[in-house]
Amino acid sequence: MTPYEFARDDALPAALDGFRVAWDEAHACAEIVLDRPPLNVVSMRQRDQLAAAFAALDRDPAVRIVVLRGEGKNFSSGGNIAGFLEASPEQLSHLADNVAAPERSGKPVIAAVRGYCFGVGFELALACDFRIASETAEFALPEMRIGMIPGSGGSARLAAMVGIARAKEIAMRSRRIKAREAADWGIVAECVPDAELEGAVARLAGELGSFSPLAQRTLKRVLNDGQSMAMGAAIALEGRAFGRLRSSADFKEGVASFVEKRKPVFRGD
Repeated sequence: MTPYEFARDDALPAALDGFRVAWDEAHACAEIVLDRPPLNVVSMRQRDQLAAAFAALDRDPAVRIVVLRGEGKNFSSGGNIAGFLEASPEQLSHLADNVAAPERSGKPVIAAVRGYCFGVGFELALACDFRIASETAEFALPEMRIGMIPGSGGSARLAAMVGIARAKEIAMRSRRIKAREAADWGIVAECVPDAELEGAVARLAGELGSFSPLAQRTLKRVLNDGQSMAMGAAIALEGRAFGRLRSSADFKEGVASFVEKRKPVFRGD
């Protein structure tokens, strides 16, 4: 991995606050690494910068996959609690906009989780497309313990993912969920021994990178937007997207490679 070079117009400072971005050219994969060990606490300023970094990576056609992980033994223990008292109510009401950045990205985003994944760390992971967890991982929305509630989309995404009863079990009781239970509940896609986390993430990134970028972007939007629609509207959305992809170069390449019994070479158009 080498440092990722942002374009000059990406409006990101040279010194990022509490994270770094690395680049794996061989796999066309960018890594956003929460880098304030040992707990990787997320500051208010960092939230804005993370959103800008995800947006910049989304604009870069060379980036096929994005991985979000923490430096060291923990993903993130959550946000800077004192920062909530320093921010205005108006600022706090928009925190979810930044945390939704992985969801807005047209690229597949994988959260690689080990250790603590609490508060805004958990909310960021929930906004990713895939979560792969080490057996050391623990998940929680602990805001009830300080007289607060999740404020960056955590309760809503969790309820959509696991159902209202389990979401209440986690959020209203500030309960910690171990990695194996999180896998059983469908919160994480895969739970692996700690030493195997990077390998599992690399395998998933390689698999996702083999597909058409255009089809991936389209399907992610169809799935995300379809969640808030009635079934008929979601099916209609899928059908319109399917029809538009009919004329894409990637679809033509996919059909040709199937007929010719070879591996497709997708360009994303």
